[in-house]
Amino acid sequence: MDIDDILREVDPTFDSIPVETRDLQALTRAWIAERSAPELLDWPADGLFERINDRIKKQIEKVEEMTGDMDPKTNFALIVIQTELERFKFLVRSYLRARVAKIDKHTLHYLSTADLRLRLSSTELAYATRHQALLHHHYLSSFLSSFPASLQNLNDTSGNISMIDTPDVDTAVFIRLLRDVVVRGKGTDVDGAAAGQHGDIFILRWSDAKGLVESGSAELV
Repeated sequence: MDIDDILREVDPTFDSIPVETRDLQALTRAWIAERSAPELLDWPADGLFERINDRIKKQIEKVEEMTGDMDPKTNFALIVIQTELERFKFLVRSYLRARVAKIDKHTLHYLSTADLRLRLSSTELAYATRHQALLHHHYLSSFLSSFPASLQNLNDTSGNISMIDTPDVDTAVFIRLLRDVVVRGKGTDVDGAAAGQHGDIFILRWSDAKGLVESGSAELV
């Protein structure tokens, strides 16, 4: 279920909120979630970033048109528009940097299966593929070429030991419940469960919180 569907359930006035405001809220949630999760989350598939990029371009054009107007009222409006523009640009840059950092750290992991590749946008997939190709070429020219051919693979899994570095899914994260649900978590000695209510905040391993977040029952904070 999409996050917008969840918000419609808990807030009947959701559809009356302007699209621009909803997009800013969605961008903020995506930014917080991406910075909190230890692994790469799915790229928004609802055209969110396309709409935001179009809005940023239009705002830049509007600022350029208004620049040079000496009317005090226009100058004040220009300051407001520029402030809002910078807020959007900051969120977009920070969101993309968080994703690129994860791709750089675990490139082979995200290229290893079709399901993981689907988490990347087309631009990110092209970047990750090129990044890994350059890295492999560098390793080959530096030292791998002196190894036997059987030892030159960077994604070797022989001997039940994988050379592919993966994210730590046991990293602790904070989640806020979007509906009443039972929260289950694995402990060191015993597992636990608690009846959570809408708005409650829990700290869990990402491996335990992931299902709640992906189902729309909770969001990362």
